[in-house]
Amino acid sequence: MEIEQQQQLPMIIKSRFKRICVYCGSTPGKNPSYQIAAIQLGKQLVERKIDLVYGGGSIGLMGRISQVVYDGGRHVLG
Repeated sequence: MEIEQQQQLPMIIKSRFKRICVYCGSTPGKNPSYQIAAIQLGKQLVERKIDLVYGGGSIGLMGRISQVVYDGGRHVLG
């Protein structure tokens, strides 16, 4: 029973990184999977408590990832 309860606990992922710099486009890209990947990366940064350093754009993929990280309560520098 105890093993089953431990397996159900949410996994907390720690990272040795405090900030990660991401370079990406100021357009959404031709393939919708690029936007999905940007959103997923942003969510992973938030989950792992990693701040974002990026080019400062508010549109396209740069805007998408920065908004996800910012909305998740992490610092966004750019």
